[in-house]
This record gives sequence, C-alpha cells and structure tokens, in this order.
Amino acid sequence: MPSPRRRRGVPAEEPAANRRGRRPVKKKSKAKKILLWTGGIMAFVLVGTAGAAYLYLEHLNDNITSVSDDGASTGGFSKDKAINLLVIGTDKRTGSGNEGYGDANSVGHADTTILLHVSKDRTNATALSIPRDLIVNVPDCQTEQADGSTKVIKGSDNVRFNTSLGQDERTPSCTVRTVTALTGIQADNFMVADFNAVKTLTTAVGGVDVCLAKDIDDEDSHLKLSKGTHTIEGEQALAFVRTRHSVGFGGDLSRIALQQQFLSALMRKLKSNDTLTSPTKMIKLAEAGTKALTVDSQLDSIDKLKDLGLELGKLNVKNLTFTTVPVVDNPAEKVKATVVVNKSTAPTVFQMIKDDVSFTEVKEQAAASKNAAAAAAAARLKGTQSAASAVRVQVMNGGAPAGSAQETLNWLQNDEGVTKSENAGNAPAVLSRTTLEYAPDQADQARKLAAVMGLPGTALKPGKSVENSQGLPTMTLTLGKDFKGAGVSLTAPTAVPDTVQKSTADKVECAK
Repeated sequence: MPSPRRRRGVPAEEPAANRRGRRPVKKKSKAKKILLWTGGIMAFVLVGTAGAAYLYLEHLNDNITSVSDDGASTGGFSKDKAINLLVIGTDKRTGSGNEGYGDANSVGHADTTILLHVSKDRTNATALSIPRDLIVNVPDCQTEQADGSTKVIKGSDNVRFNTSLGQDERTPSCTVRTVTALTGIQADNFMVADFNAVKTLTTAVGGVDVCLAKDIDDEDSHLKLSKGTHTIEGEQALAFVRTRHSVGFGGDLSRIALQQQFLSALMRKLKSNDTLTSPTKMIKLAEAGTKALTVDSQLDSIDKLKDLGLELGKLNVKNLTFTTVPVVDNPAEKVKATVVVNKSTAPTVFQMIKDDVSFTEVKEQAAASKNAAAAAAAARLKGTQSAASAVRVQVMNGGAPAGSAQETLNWLQNDEGVTKSENAGNAPAVLSRTTLEYAPDQADQARKLAAVMGLPGTALKPGKSVENSQGLPTMTLTLGKDFKGAGVSLTAPTAVPDTVQKSTADKVECAK
C-alpha cells in the first residue's frame, strides 16, 4: 500500500515507500479546515518580518503530507467555479494516545465523510454527511503504488460506504470515486484526518463551546458531561464527536447530527474575533492543520491551501447548511444495521448541489442582466400548448449516453403520444445541457414538449426549424450531457424536500 508523501523536507535516505501516496484518515475535523488555511496565512503575516514569514511558510510546507488523487478528482478547485471538497475522516487508531479506542489493528475505514459544496458566488455552502453504514457500490479504483506504477483495486457491490477506504488497500481516491458514483458529484479536492486532528485543532483554537440538553455518560466514547454548555478540546472533543449511544436513537445517524452541531460550533469559533485577532491561535491552527491533515496532490503546498482557505473564508456561517444523505432502513435486513438511499428525496438533494442551488435563502447577487435573462427563459414556458399529436420533433444525441435518442423517441411515441417524432442520430457537437430549438410559429409545440419532458425555460432556444424526413418543418431536440433518461425531468429543483433534515452553522443547537 502506498504510504503518505511529504512535499518537502524528506531525507534523502528515507525509503521511497515512505514518500509516496498512502491512504489517510480521520474522524471529524471537517469544517475546521474551511477557515484554517485563511487563519494560517493571517498567522504567518502576523509573525513579523518578510524573512521570518518566508521561513515560516517553508516550515508549514514541510508539515504537509499529500497522496495521489489517482485521477479521481477534477484536478483541483478553481476560483471562478463552485468548489466541491471531500473531507474524509477515518477510525484508524494512529497517533499518540489513540491506542485505547478499540480496533487498534484496523487499517481504518471512511468513518466520517462530508462533501462540502461551496457556491460559485461564495454566498452559501452545503455540507453533506455520508453515513458510514450506507449501502453503496464501490467502483474499481486505479491506485498509484510506491514504485510509481498503478494498480486497479477491484470494486465491490452492495457494501458499506466505510469500506471505500482502507479495506483491500483502498486509498482516499477510492472514496472519491465512490462518492461520485453515489451522488453524481465529482470532488475537486479531498482532505483526510485521523483522531489526532480533532484533538489538536480544538486545542489550537482554545476549545469549542457545545451544548447538551441532557447529562451524558458514555462508557464507549469516554464522554461524561452534564446538561448545559461546555467548552471542550483535546481528548474530550474527540469523545464528543465519537459518542453515539447516548444521543438521539443511539445510532450512527444520531452521531452524525451531533457531529454537525459540533462543526457548527467550531465554525462560529473560527469566525469569532477571539480567534481571528489572536496571532498565537492562528499560528497554532496553522501548525496543527498542516500536521493533522493529509491532502490530495493538488493541495500539496501552503500557497494552494491558502488560496482554498481564502475562497472558503468568504462564507457567512448563516448560509452554511449541514444535511445528510436521505436514507431509509435497508429492507434486506431483519435486524436493522445498514441504510440505503431514499430514492424519493436523495436525487433532489444531489441535484441541488450539482446545480449550485442554495439550501438557504441568500440575497440575490446576480446582475440585472442575469435576472432579465432568467425571466425571459421562464416566459418561454408560458402560453398555449399544442396537442401532443401535433408536436413535430427530431431527436439528436449531443452528449447523452449511447442509445438515448432512440430511448427518448420510443418513450415519446409509445407513452406520451408524440407520434410525429424521429431519430436524427448524433448532433454535430456535444452539449453540456439539453436544448430544444424551434421556429417562432412552433412555440406552442415547444411548450408542450417542454411540459412532457420537464425541460426548463433555459433549454428552449427560439431559432429556426428544420425539415424532417417528410419535408415538413420540425423542431430539434438535442440531448446533452445532463440527460438522465427518458421521462426524467431536467428542471432543476429549487427547494429541499420538507422531510430532509438540515441545519445552519449560525444556530446553536443542544444535543439531545
């Protein structure tokens, strides 16, 4: 199994196996990083002279451990696009003082995982927790080895999500691929942390304030706290995020809710003046963060982490929403131990994240021209609609899976009564989104087809008609990369289903 690789400061005599990609892991120090890198840079600026600052940056670079992303990510975040950061926590018992937490010889699992989506305009973010006991398909994973070669680790179907890391020599890139397969969202970067990250980061920030609605005495996690508000750090913070049997229904989903409350409290602490104006805390955060977290090979320098931190630091905690993949009990089990995706609500959650739709109400920052364009697109759907039998359309494949044009044609003709339709083969160019082009006098047909297919107003493109195989004017429907299958609406969801639980980082919640 490849071992972690440090970007700088590796002794020449150190074995190659100690310098290249390994799997990482931690438990739950996700939101910390959101502001950690901004804080670290502020800390270095406050150190003093330019020379001292340079030396300090070099020191932080030496702290950073990175592993290959094995081509599983997009290749790194961009300042002008939405950001998807996968934060992976492991239950591997590495680090001083962690031997007593049981399962000491385990290679570790993806025990706590959050997909953090930050909007393109940086006004909002969504932190999506992925239950460790969720049944998923882990795909085949191409993985870099210590000697620079690659090895394909065979995937597994219908297994717990936590097996996507550590098991069968799987590295973090396998977890990235699993999340992409599950949600349809490809991470730009990933970070991994073990138990020590929670302990060192909470200590560096001077403790995190948490609230309990009842007394807790958990023998498994070693957490013993009375009802009320407490400031926790180090071992006590680790015990807090590990506790499970003493909160909610005593399962992993209850623990996820507790972790989200903890991360919200941490975000508030990191944003507070008490932290941001303290050079000592900033330096401690920079030290703890660069030592505790393993990052992908696209984030292997303090400059890159600084740039990411500056983007994440633009967030307002009131617009950071924590939620969890909607799940239901696994129907295949008599004794409930695992969960499966809730097919009625999870697709909406995934699609909203993919479409960069905020889970909170955010003040509109778009320019007036953008608003006008949106209004114009919506107006195309308003008006009379022709009968399905009057709609003439040719269907082309412009980036959808092979066979999609014929699949859509069969569905339109056999299920929706759009009999005047035909397959026109492949489009001359690949499109990211499905479009319907039509002449002005075909607007009523376009509105009907949009209603049948669930096309948004932005998909309708007033233009010109073409001739079909019988020489009659017809519209052109080009299926883009966003096509999900015949009969599946392409209109993006704009609101989270009422049954999906969510909370925002600005709200103080007490663990029950």
